[in-house]
Amino acid sequence: MTPQRLDQLRAEQVAGFYRNSTPGTVGGILAALILSTMLVYERAVSWHVATIFVLLLAASTLARLVLIDVYRRAKPPAEDWRRWAFWAVTTALVGGSCWGLGALFLLDPARPEYQFMVLLTCAAIAAGAITAFGTYLPSYYCNLFTIMVPTCIWSALDGDALHWTYAILAVLWMAVVAVLANSFSQLLVDSLELQFANLDLANDLLRQKELADAANRAKSTFLASASHDLRQPVHALGMFVGALRDRPLDEASARLVRQIQNSVGALDSLFGAILDISRLDAGVIESHPRAFAIQPLLERICRDEMPEVDRKGIALRLIPCSLTVQTDPVLLERVLRNLVSNAVRYTDNGRVVVGCRRGPRLSIEVWDSGRGIAVDQQDLIFQEFYQIGNLERDRARGLGLGLAIVQRLTRILHTPMRMQSRVGQGSIFKLSVALATGRETVIEQPREISLATHRSLFILVVDDEVAIQEAMHALLTGWGHQVVATGSCAEMLDRAASFTLTPDLIISDYRLRNDEDGLAAIERLRSEFNSDIPAILITGDTAPDRIREAMASGCLLMHKPVSNNRLRAAIVNLAIEAVADL
Repeated sequence: MTPQRLDQLRAEQVAGFYRNSTPGTVGGILAALILSTMLVYERAVSWHVATIFVLLLAASTLARLVLIDVYRRAKPPAEDWRRWAFWAVTTALVGGSCWGLGALFLLDPARPEYQFMVLLTCAAIAAGAITAFGTYLPSYYCNLFTIMVPTCIWSALDGDALHWTYAILAVLWMAVVAVLANSFSQLLVDSLELQFANLDLANDLLRQKELADAANRAKSTFLASASHDLRQPVHALGMFVGALRDRPLDEASARLVRQIQNSVGALDSLFGAILDISRLDAGVIESHPRAFAIQPLLERICRDEMPEVDRKGIALRLIPCSLTVQTDPVLLERVLRNLVSNAVRYTDNGRVVVGCRRGPRLSIEVWDSGRGIAVDQQDLIFQEFYQIGNLERDRARGLGLGLAIVQRLTRILHTPMRMQSRVGQGSIFKLSVALATGRETVIEQPREISLATHRSLFILVVDDEVAIQEAMHALLTGWGHQVVATGSCAEMLDRAASFTLTPDLIISDYRLRNDEDGLAAIERLRSEFNSDIPAILITGDTAPDRIREAMASGCLLMHKPVSNNRLRAAIVNLAIEAVADL
């Protein structure tokens, strides 16, 4: 045991003395008062002697109570235990001496019955102190022997058989009580050592958890930084491809552009999976439950999987269900799409069955006769980037984030999910969804907006990447807009003096150079033109804190790489909203 741990152990033993001794101390003075009163009443002792005995014991009792109060107020550190142990032993010596020596003056030589009443009271006081003083053995031994030894000597000196018998029994009794006190103290020590061992384990576990959290934060930071750096060129590439498609091309060139665009789209899908994890961890995705029929959703998911089902030569069966559920349809569809897609992907022959079972809640189930999942991997598949049988990391099979996203979404939806699987026999995933109690909510379909009807806009672009500035300028001017692109807000403000129009839209990167961020740039430009100009904030960051900050800004947030269609639709929507607000 280390010196520091030994100090803690002794400090706890001494603390037990100060914590437990108040009842016994008060009980001792009450016993002395009752005994003295009875002896005075029976004329076995004079009231002068009894008064002196009671006053001496009261003084020692008061001193101990004051000491206990001082200790409680001081709350001393563990390394200061020796000083408080000294005072504990001192008060035990004083209190025991008051009883042991004071009792000699209460013994009436002519009244043996009262003698033994005094002697038994002393023995009872000494025994009762075990729970109070036994936590720190030196204090208890001082109390025990100072009470009992004087009366034992007095009995032995009396000389007759009766008193000799008492003296021998008292010595034997002291030995037994001392052994009991030692056992009590050892039990406390063992308990404290176990407590300290558990505390060490808990502290070690906490340190390991902190290390794991730090590693997880480092991983998230790395992913956020890597994702941002990778998204930048992909974002620029997508806009260059979009600008190129608007130009006249021969068939061979057009085919190459389409292939490049398909590759950019694949990268966008992979980045989207990373972004989804970050948004879920950031807590910016919320559930908006509503009542809707489950069958159309399941039909849409199964219909979208049919090309892959036909390609693999397997069967996909949907069991009809006429029930209505109460949950978020968008998030539930994301979960079910992932489960059905995985079932189709990992089923090489046989079939996939999608159906529902009614109960207190609706159980939506996806059964497959695929490869199955080993027991030791059934928890691992919900971890990020874990894929079974994809050691070569074939990107055509995704990043291994699908089930990690599913698990997070089911928590948001308060939809428990269970899985059963056997290798070579297939898997079953079951979602427990709340049934709707009211009528189905009709989900309004979004209105189609013709991109041909929008007007030409004056757009400011702030991005510190020259390639993105050039790509954005080429793309937006190709759409008929007037564009000014700069690398910083300060540069844009310098050029603002020559503007004859108030900008219609600001598009800014979130992370700019020199610790500048897009939110501050947008606010400064709005202030410069004294207008609440619509703004799009584009970011490649996936760090949860940055996502929360960007979402709270009120600007339209888009994540790199932004597809040309989404960017164009966002610009048109903002332009229409700006006109509607006029």
